[in-house]
Amino acid sequence: MRIVLSLGGSILVPTLDQAQFREYAAVITTLAEEHDVCVVTGGGSPAREFIDVGRALGANEVELDQLGIGVTRLNARLLIAAIGDDAVLTPSTDYEAAGKALRCGDIVVMGGTAPGQTTDAVSALLAEYVDAERLIYATDVPGVFSADPHTHPDAEPFGELRASQLITLILDIDTTAGSRVPIDLLAAKMIQRAHCETVVIDGTDPENILTAVRTGKFEGTRIISDGADDMTPAET
Repeated sequence: MRIVLSLGGSILVPTLDQAQFREYAAVITTLAEEHDVCVVTGGGSPAREFIDVGRALGANEVELDQLGIGVTRLNARLLIAAIGDDAVLTPSTDYEAAGKALRCGDIVVMGGTAPGQTTDAVSALLAEYVDAERLIYATDVPGVFSADPHTHPDAEPFGELRASQLITLILDIDTTAGSRVPIDLLAAKMIQRAHCETVVIDGTDPENILTAVRTGKFEGTRIISDGADDMTPAET
């Protein structure tokens, strides 16, 4: 199976800690024994710190995006170092390079690609480009909720959502100041277009990723193509 794994910066680099990279690298290496694996790394707290300083210094939004992209690629380099010889030598900077590396049998690791695109969107576009059979968003929350669970403890989880419903939900949540969603709008639209099996899981424990791939069982949300079978309710 061909897998694209989006490693949210919130779980990969809540702080800059080599142990985090080693733990995720071990899981990725294990997955790569049976599957073709591409990994997209988020920026995490280091990216936010650089962006905050850049904004204070007067950088514009494109320049701030470029700072964030740079940090995601640094995180990708650290993950490559942790994986070792099975990974690409350097982070792929575009989809064509990622596809070539994948065909050569390497574990693909990349960060951001262009201003205006988050690594959520990069992951979805990469999944479409390489014809991935599964796209996994590993985040710091167990799936998609009716509201931001960090600020709304009573938010309801979704066990399954159609891609169109995900888009509507994101638009609704984004209207609330200060709230956030585990997948951004552009990524959701790319998921809808790609028709790739997509899951959003709690990736704070790297073993959850391995279990989700091996058994198909996970705590989180499955995103299904519009027109697929009726949705099943979230487990409670």
